Amino acid sequence: MERKNMVTVKGNAVTLLGEEAKLGQKAQDFKALNTGLEEVTLSSFKNKIKLIASVPSLDTPVCDLEIKRFNDEAARLSKDLAIIFISMDLPFAQKRFCQTNEIKAVKTLSDHRDADFGRKFGVLIKEMRLLARAIFILDKADVIRYVQVVPELSSPPDYERALEVLKKIVEDK
Repeated sequence: MERKNMVTVKGNAVTLLGEEAKLGQKAQDFKALNTGLEEVTLSSFKNKIKLIASVPSLDTPVCDLEIKRFNDEAARLSKDLAIIFISMDLPFAQKRFCQTNEIKAVKTLSDHRDADFGRKFGVLIKEMRLLARAIFILDKADVIRYVQVVPELSSPPDYERALEVLKKIVEDK
């Protein structure tokens, strides 16, 4: 499935591949690699509230700020919360980035091998084979409670809104 004109890169429209992940639906299980090159799935985070952020690359200024902000702010909310950043970066690059920047609360996953997450959540950019910037918040039952696909790839997400929704889900648990 292709979706056009949902996201732009420097003002130019790109095509997203995969079915759009929608509010209220159960999230599809996906597989990606962790920094140890081990396969991880959504079910690896069973019984956790999940903030999943897809980003084009950790080595860009907006992604750098985004992961640091969620590492600092969201991590304090609950021990029942998993913060997951997914990109097409190789696991080695993700590991280096996290070590260099002292990212400890966020789990980074690489979708580079199969683009499984990108296709199942509808954020794979056809023209670039990168992931669009998006935030998905899932409750403990893996129901999607929040979706934010950022319209311009180089723009940051709405941190305040995502954190507000996340706090409400944590409080309602």
